[in-house]
Amino acid sequence: MGIFDFLSGEFIDVIHWVDDSRDTMVWRFEREGHEIKYGAKLTVREGQAAVFVHEGQLADVFTPGLYMLETNNMPIMTTLQHWDHGFRSPFKSEIYFVNTTRFNDLKWGTKNPIIARDPEFGPVRLRAFGTYSVRVSDPARFLTEIVGTDGEFTMDEISYQIRNIIVQEFSRTIARSQIPVLDMAANTRELGKLVSKEIAAQIAEYGLAMPELYIENISLPPAVEDVLDKRSSMGVIGNLNEYMQFQAAEALGRDGSGAAALQTGLGAGLGMQIGQHAAAQAGPWGPKPQTAAAPAAPAAAVPPPPPPVEHVWHIAVDGKTTGPFSKASMGRMAADGTLTRSSFVWTPGLDGWQKAEDVMELAQLFTVLPPPPPGS
Repeated sequence: MGIFDFLSGEFIDVIHWVDDSRDTMVWRFEREGHEIKYGAKLTVREGQAAVFVHEGQLADVFTPGLYMLETNNMPIMTTLQHWDHGFRSPFKSEIYFVNTTRFNDLKWGTKNPIIARDPEFGPVRLRAFGTYSVRVSDPARFLTEIVGTDGEFTMDEISYQIRNIIVQEFSRTIARSQIPVLDMAANTRELGKLVSKEIAAQIAEYGLAMPELYIENISLPPAVEDVLDKRSSMGVIGNLNEYMQFQAAEALGRDGSGAAALQTGLGAGLGMQIGQHAAAQAGPWGPKPQTAAAPAAPAAAVPPPPPPVEHVWHIAVDGKTTGPFSKASMGRMAADGTLTRSSFVWTPGLDGWQKAEDVMELAQLFTVLPPPPPGS
């Protein structure tokens, strides 16, 4: 190998970078002490930028393209190096390749709950999480403000700082928005745009931009969510009294314990009424003596309650209406199988034909009988 071949091998004449890591933001070209030959080829691919640092000072930034490193392509470098016209000596510079593509699907979330004032629930604690994307918009500023002399800078090294900025601006935006908690799910897109707009100015100081920010979910603490679920359940139930009556009827029909409990409750209530009546008669100093001159006045008779309304029922059989039948007749037909749970029935005041098992008054007739076996 000749001396000229040896010298030519000492100089770098092709400069480029191919990244397969998917998370590298900045990579320093490793020249290993070799000098860069004047007139060398620099290849900057789409989604990249090349930053030259000469003697510790940022010199040039090259956008995508193919360059011949000559004085007409490096005006700032020429000034720093004091090259004269036709000067052909090699030079030593640090070359940093900056990835300017988007880094997508980055996660963010609130580590601690955010306290906000809800117009309906009052003070509430909120948690939120989502995703965002970021890219380098100003390679020179990013290199000087964040990277420094790091030979390989990855997204993980700046993601924590960006997450803190997102959480801070999200908290301020939620506090100012005055959007009710129940309506936040319908406004996550608008909230994301507001947060992204507030963040843009801060991360621009780092040479970064945030093309997208998504709020995937805003949630309440588990205890508050449980109460909210109960409130929703009450709205689904509707009339609470009717629901309690239906539950009591179901309990009575399942086994005899419900009836025994009801009898015990009635007996206890009757005993309490008797005790209260005796205490009222006795007064604070005991019972008053009865005399012949002043006989005790008879207690006023309490009128009996009105008799319950007896419904008459009609049954739909093969497209024809049969009846009317009394409830006692319906009970006998339920016992002998003429009336089943799926039989359609109707009585004045009922909103259309309904299955017998869906009518509370008739559902009690089937609770004493076992349901039909599976597959029948």
